[in-house]
Amino acid sequence: MNTKPRPKHLDLTKIRLPLPGFVSILHRVSGFGMFLMIGVMLGILALSLESPQGYERAGELLTSWLGKFLLLGLIWAFSHHFIAGIRFLLLDLHVGAELAAARKSSALVLMLSLALTVLAGVLIW
Repeated sequence: MNTKPRPKHLDLTKIRLPLPGFVSILHRVSGFGMFLMIGVMLGILALSLESPQGYERAGELLTSWLGKFLLLGLIWAFSHHFIAGIRFLLLDLHVGAELAAARKSSALVLMLSLALTVLAGVLIW
């Protein structure tokens, strides 16, 4: 029996989180980031549909360094959320639920999402 007292609050800076837990938190962060970006992207789409001048302005926004940075963040969020979501669906089906397999799949999620982001970054810039 474990007699170690459980923490009353979670201080994430002091907890040594395993890789699958880190991927789980990033899955939530990426989903929240995509949710926040919906309004921004819809605003840019609306601007581009207003007029030819609006279309040019939207293009300028997306090709600025800030626009490219936001697009890169959105690409990371989408790729991480998508790949981690597939991993979680497989875990729900009890595929790769063993400790070693779960750690390997977590590392794979991080590597694939970062690789896709770097590839997109090369194409964007």
